[in-house]
Order: sequence, then C-alpha cells, then structure tokens
Amino acid sequence: MAVEEQRAGSRVSRPENRLVRRGFTDPAQAVRLLAGPGLEGLAEDPVLLDALGATADPDLALLGLARLLEAADEAERHTLRDTLTTSKPLRDRLLGVLGVSTALADHLARHPHDWHVLVTFELRDMHPGPEDFRRALAEGVQGSGQAGGRSPADALRIAYRRCLLAIAARDLTGTADLAQTAAELADLAGATLQTALDLAAEQDPDAARACRLAVIGMGKCGGRELNYVSDVDVIFVAEPHEGVDEHEAVKAATRLAALLTRLCSDTTGEGTIWPVDANLRPEGRNGPLVRTLASHLAYYQRWAKTWEFQALLKARPVAGDADLGAAYVEALAPMVWQAAARDNFVTDVQQMRRRVIDSIPATELDRQLKLGPGGLRDVEFSVQLLQLVHGRTDPALRSGNTLEALAALSRGGYVGRADAVSLDTAYRFLRSLEHRIQLYRLRRTHLMPTGAEDLRRLARSLAALINDDTRSDPVAALQREWKRHAVEVRRLHEKLFYRPLLDAVAELPPGAAGLTPDAARARLEALGYADPAAALRHLSALASGVSRKAAIQRTLLPVLLGWFADSADPDAGLLNFRQVSDALGRTPWYLRLLRDESAAAEQLARVLSAGRLAPDLLLRAPEAVAMLGDPQGLAPRGRPALEQEILAAVGRAGSTAAAVAAARSVRRRELFRTAAADVLGRLDEDPAEALDTAGEALTALNAATLQGALRACVAGWEAEHGDLPTRIAVIAMGRFGGRELGYGSDADVLFVHESLLGSLEQDAARAAQAVCHELRTLLGAPSTEPPLLVDADLRPEGRSGPLVRTLSSYAAYYRRWSHAWESQALLRADPVAGDEELGARFRQLIDPLRYPGAGVPERDLVEIRRIKARIEAERLPRGADPTTHTKIGRGGLADVEWTVQLLQLQHGHELPALRTTRTRAALAAAVEAGLVGRADAEVLDAAWVLASRVRSAVMLVRGRPGDSFPGEARELAGVARYLGYGAGHSGELVDDYRRTTRRARAVVERLFYGG
Repeated sequence: MAVEEQRAGSRVSRPENRLVRRGFTDPAQAVRLLAGPGLEGLAEDPVLLDALGATADPDLALLGLARLLEAADEAERHTLRDTLTTSKPLRDRLLGVLGVSTALADHLARHPHDWHVLVTFELRDMHPGPEDFRRALAEGVQGSGQAGGRSPADALRIAYRRCLLAIAARDLTGTADLAQTAAELADLAGATLQTALDLAAEQDPDAARACRLAVIGMGKCGGRELNYVSDVDVIFVAEPHEGVDEHEAVKAATRLAALLTRLCSDTTGEGTIWPVDANLRPEGRNGPLVRTLASHLAYYQRWAKTWEFQALLKARPVAGDADLGAAYVEALAPMVWQAAARDNFVTDVQQMRRRVIDSIPATELDRQLKLGPGGLRDVEFSVQLLQLVHGRTDPALRSGNTLEALAALSRGGYVGRADAVSLDTAYRFLRSLEHRIQLYRLRRTHLMPTGAEDLRRLARSLAALINDDTRSDPVAALQREWKRHAVEVRRLHEKLFYRPLLDAVAELPPGAAGLTPDAARARLEALGYADPAAALRHLSALASGVSRKAAIQRTLLPVLLGWFADSADPDAGLLNFRQVSDALGRTPWYLRLLRDESAAAEQLARVLSAGRLAPDLLLRAPEAVAMLGDPQGLAPRGRPALEQEILAAVGRAGSTAAAVAAARSVRRRELFRTAAADVLGRLDEDPAEALDTAGEALTALNAATLQGALRACVAGWEAEHGDLPTRIAVIAMGRFGGRELGYGSDADVLFVHESLLGSLEQDAARAAQAVCHELRTLLGAPSTEPPLLVDADLRPEGRSGPLVRTLSSYAAYYRRWSHAWESQALLRADPVAGDEELGARFRQLIDPLRYPGAGVPERDLVEIRRIKARIEAERLPRGADPTTHTKIGRGGLADVEWTVQLLQLQHGHELPALRTTRTRAALAAAVEAGLVGRADAEVLDAAWVLASRVRSAVMLVRGRPGDSFPGEARELAGVARYLGYGAGHSGELVDDYRRTTRRARAVVERLFYGG
C-alpha cells in the first residue's frame, strides 16, 4: 500500500516539476487549471507550456487564459483553442498580456470576444494612428445599441479597453518601442476625447450648433508620451458660430466640455477610462472651464506665471475643431518661447522644483519613479528648462515630446552626445518600468511595489532592458538596474545644465556640447546670474587648460554651479569660489578634499553663496576650508579650549601688537566656524536653539579674545614698566553679558581695577587706564582680521567718565548718583575676563542695585518708561520703518528686553530664577513664577528670536551690521533664505515679521506701559 501511494505521488509530482522548471510558482494550482474547462488536452502541450513559461508571470497568464476560455461560449472556445495552438503571433500577444495585466484579463473575461482584436490588428506591420483609433471607437459606440442595449458610455469604455489591449500586446511582444507605445496611448486618448465630444454633441445638439470647441491636449497627452493610466490634461477653447452671441457660445461650449468630461471620467458598470483634468487652464479650478481664444490670450499676456508657459510647451490640439486648436497653439507659441526672459524665471522654476520634492511623503521617497531623486521628473524638468532657455532662438528645440526634445538638444550641441544617450536610455527604462507597474491593475501609480511576486513579474517582463542576467535572481537584477539608472539620471540632472557651460569656455575635445557664447550667456541668465559675462570669465579661468587642477575643476564645477544657482546670489558664490581656488589651487589637499568629499564641496558652495561675512572671513585665510572636510569641524568650541589656544598664541608673540593680532587671527577663524555652521544649519534644527548656540559661541569667543588681549597688554606694560601695580577685571554688559551676541555686536564692557598692596592709587589708575586703552585700540585697529570693537560707554558718566574705575569708586558712584537706567543696564553685567576674584566682588557689589529689595519705586518706574518712550521717538534712524526696525522698532528687541528687565528689577530680589543675564531664560522664569502668562511669553519670545535672527542674517548676508531689512532685492532674498523662506518669498518674511512684532507690541503695551 505504501509503495502504491509513493508511485501515485511521483506521478503527480512529474507535471508539477515540469511546470516549476518553466517558471510557475504555484504548480499545484496550474495542474488544476490545466485540467479545467477549455484547457482539456493542453496540459501535455509543450508549445503552450513553453509559451506560458516565457511570460512575465506564468501563473497569472494561465489563470487569465483559463478565465477567458471558461467565459467563452462553446464555439468561441473552440476557435480560440485552435488559433492559440496554431498561431504563434496570437499566442505570444495574448499570453504576454495575460502574464502582466490582471485588469486586461478581467476585461477579456467580461468580453471574451475581444481577443479577436489581437488577430484583426496586424500588429507586426502597422502602427495605428489617431484615425484608426477613432474608427475603432466609433464602431464600438455605434454598435452599442445592438450589443445588449449598452449605454454609449459603457460602449466607449469597452471599445477603449479593446484598443488598449492591442497597444499592450504590441508593447509586450516588442513590436512597438516605448516611444511608439506612449504615442499610441496619446493618440488613443485623443480619439477617446473626440468620440466623447461627438457623443456630447448628439446629447446637446443646440450647444453643438452654437459654438466651435477645440480640446487642447496638455502634459503627456499633448507631448504624445502618455502612460497607460494617467489623468488626461486638457484645455478647452471655444469660438461662437456665425451669428451666435459670444457669451451664449461659451455657455454652450461649457455644457459640451462638461458632458465630455463626465463621459470619460465617470464610473459606470464598465469602470472608468481616466479623469479628464482641466486644472491647467487659466486660473486653474477657480477659472471658467471654457474661454474664447481672445480670453486665453488676454490672461497669458497679463497674469500667467512661468510654470503655465512651461506647461504650454506641450500644448497640442487633440480633438474638436482642428482649425481653432491650431490657431490657439500658434497664438500662444511666441509667449511660451519668451518665458525664460521673464522676471523671476529662475525663482519660479526653482519653486516648482521644490514643490515637487516637498510633495513626496517621506515613506514614498525611495519608491518614487516619477518624482523622487533620479526619477522621470528630473529628466523632464532638465529637458524642458533647456528648451525654454535655448528654444527662444532655436526653433528645432520646440517639441512637446521629451525624447524628441532631448535628441534635438543633443543635435544642437546643448547637451553632450554621450549624456543624451545615457539620459535617453535611462528615461526609456524608467518609463517602461512605470508602464509595467500600471498595466497590472490599470491603476495610476508611480511607486515601485515591494512584494516579491510583483517585483519578480516586473523583472521578467523587462528582461530585455536589464543589462544583467535575470535568470538566477530576477528581483535583484531589477533593483540593480533601477538604481543604476536613477543614479545616472540624478548625476546628469545635476550636470546637464552646467557641464556645457564648461565645454563652451574650456576648449574641450570633440564630443562635448558646443554651446556658443550667446547660448552660454543665455543659460547663465536663466540660472539667475546677474552678470553672465563675468561668470563666463570665472569659468574660463577655473576650467581652461590641461593641468590637473583644471581637470578636477571641470569635474567639480557642474555640481557646484547648480548649488550656486540654488542660492540668492549665484554670482557671489562663483566669484568667491574662484578666489578661494586661486589662493588654494596649488595646495594638493584642497582639490582632493572637494573631489573626494562631496559633503565638503556642497558645504563650501553653500557657504560661498550665502552672503558676504563667511566668505570674507574665509578669503582672509582660505585654509579654513579644511574644517568642511571634518565631520566635527564646524562644532562650536567651548571657552576653555578657545582660551587655551589664544593664550598660547599670545605667549609665542614677540610684541604686544603681534600678540593681539594672533588673538584676532584665532577669533577670525572661529568666527568663520560659527558662521559657516549657522549658514549650513548645523548649530541646531530648532531656530531658537540655534540662535542661543550661536550667541554662546560668539560670547565665548569674544571673552577668550579679551582675555588673551588683556594678557598681552599687561605683559607689554610690564615689559616696559615692571610689575603691574593693579589687577583688572572686564565686565561684559548688554548682549555680551547676556551671552546673546550676534555677528555684528560690539563688545559692551565695564573695566574695573583694584590696586595691589603697597601701590599708589594714582600709579595703579594710570597703569589700568593705559592697559585698557591699548586693549581697545589694538582690538579695534584696522587690520586684515575683523575688529572687535570694545564699547565702554555704559560706564558711570558715560564717555565723560574715566575708562577704568576702582571697585570702591564704582560703589561710591552707584551709592550717590546711580539712575534707574543704570540699575537696569547692570542686569546684564557678567565678569568675562581678567581677575576672577575681582569680577566676583563686582557682581556682589551690583546685585543689590539690580535686584533691589523694595522693588522699583514709582518714580523710577515712571523714569524707565519715559526713557523708553524717548528712545523710540528720538533714536529711530531717519527714514527707518518702525514696523521693521529690529532693535527699537515696534515689538523689536528693546520692547521685549525692557519688559523682561522691568520684571527682573521688580521681582529679582525675591525670585532667584529671575537673576539671570539672559533674556529668554528670565522670561521663562517669569512664566514659572506666574508673572507673565504663557501665551504672552510665547508671543514675546517669538518676536525676540525673530528679530535677533534677522539681525544675524543681515550681518551674514551683507557683511556689515544692520537693524533693518536690506533694501536691495538680492540681499533681502539672502536674508529670507537664511530664515528658511524659499526663493521668491522675501515678502512673506517681511509680512511675518510685522505680524509677529505687532502681537509682541500689544503684549508690551499691557505689561510694560500698563496699558
């Protein structure tokens, strides 16, 4: 009995094993299907089994075939079996479709007679065009009444699927390539629109008699490069028939267009065809569905944005009145090909690109064939941008088809031949992959599937396009090929716009793109370079010649130019790069760093084009570029490390001036470190925390520099006069004391000294005066290093008082003469350099003044408010806008700081948490103590942070301090970029600033003025 069961098992396993060898993954199901209705006797047919095994998914193909045979009547089944076994062309077409598309298998199961289209269409020899599809659709619709009383809409869907079946068969058997398939799909879409329009005219004959209506294909339909499943983008244009009022004609045309849209887009028992999308029309979905030609022209002449002209690049009449459609395209073409000359062309294009990238969900980024990095949109974006720039003067480039336009760009020398071939190959592969994914269920998707079965089917269906052996591991081969093409597309996307510029100036060998000087200038203008002639000179200087340096520069510059162009000031970025390269070009590590460390190259490009401060600091000592190659190179350094280095440099110097210069040199390098990290967003992801980090770093740097300079000046005095008869402490004030320094802040300080035992007070005072005066002079003196301006104007009696006082002199002055504003100023006093014990005693001296036990007397409160009001009225610079002045304007720094400081004066004695020199920390403490509501505090904090960031941005961009937004457009754009606003959104920044500070001012009116 056991032997008989074993023999039976072996008999069953043999056919299953044969099926496994042919690629079936579920042989048991295949055996059952081959024994089912319609397939009797075919289980042993090696020709059929081999044909099934050659499909993308043998299991899917067999299931679809079984369903088709089961659905067919007896006569139909017999005919199909005979044709299937005797006609290889039909067998390959039918099984090829069934092995890829469950949706078309479903169609054949519902309409089993439609397999005949694979015989009647002579697919090997003919390329069906628009008229062939129109005829096939018209016949299907006209026969709907005799075919079971189907509605015209259902009949149109069935006829459409029948034509789609024929196109897919041609595609999957290699009879048509990608370009032919995409063109046929577009032609079928046009024929469908025409048939739907004819049906609409039959349903509303009055409307048809009143108007001429043209349907303009847009997007991939207009470019004759349509997907299997896609929205069909259209624009409707109408004109009245003779004797018809224009308004009535437009209303009639609108009815026809709406009917057409519903016939194609609505879901019936036969599903849907595709959505008709008219949102590319003037004003989008908010505009009228139909306009006259004159109305279209008026809109595009006055209101259209750059992206609308880019969309019109693919406009093509596809249905309706052909003469009207041709007139529409002819009338708008001149505007399309002048779009690159429009104001903000680059800004608009960059915004479009960013919107596309930003629209991708993070979970889909790595699966996106269309929108992701290295995807189809990268190819289309690059080609269209080059067309818009150079198509102004070269009509040969004016094609709406991506592959045709790419070939024309290559023939014209705008793209290198090798690059064009690579891009063409990659685009064809990615589009073919997209087509196969969509064919499976006829659903609109651009995402790579993740399931093993789906990936295996895709890999087998694309085996002819994969430059790898797919037999052992088809999924791995597909993944490798996809990634290879995506990397190549991304590389070429970054290079395509820039490499030919180098070819134009570097006299490279034949085969490179041959841009003329005029074409090169046009391309630079389109990239946003304000002085393309100067840019070309820089490129020539960098890339010309046969040296190793020039060769590496030619490799780097295509990518660097893209990064420069993505900034607010591309000209400055390129100029700064040339200057750095001139200084370091012969240094072996420099070019090696940029060539081998892509992150360092990108960081350098971002820094060089982000404003003037960081590049100016770098150009004074270009070797600081090395920081960008170190992963921790831009991390802020603490006070101990900075002070140790500065004191060591001071100790090695031969004179006081040289010692202070050494300290300033370290400061300059560290300023660059902080500025570069800030520009690159490396300080902190949260803008407020990044601001605090920058303030801490700048404060530590200035404090260490003062310590080093003080050590140098003391040493210099002692070298000339002997031991210093006093000790000195430096007290930071203002933003320095609050550890809230910006890049353009002075170092506000007080100097305090105390004579040593046995020294005469007069001698000690003269020595302290001399040392502190020299410190200020040497730190602020003109030099190649940035100055550190030491401001002591907050001292008692201001500029009229002595620069340095003893501790007892400060005590006497504050006891007898101190004003309320001086107590307020002392809230931010903090010892930062010099004798620590003396600094600590100074802090003990002033604590009762700044945190008075009785709070703020009414007279002092009135005085503080009066001074604040006077400052607002008198110190605002002439012509300055009080709504945008960051320091003393409405809701600016002074408003917030004076409000917080008043709370500290009133409550600091009883609330230790308020005894801080930092504005934000004091505000947070006031919230915890219940002195300020949390909502009010958030408003004040937001205004203070924004105003501080604007001041930092102005200094970073302009290279000099400023309290108001720059008036020059590029500088304002640079400030907006630093603050996270995209290109073209500078106005939004100013609006947001006014809104934020207006809210803060309302809080200040209540808390500070008691309003």
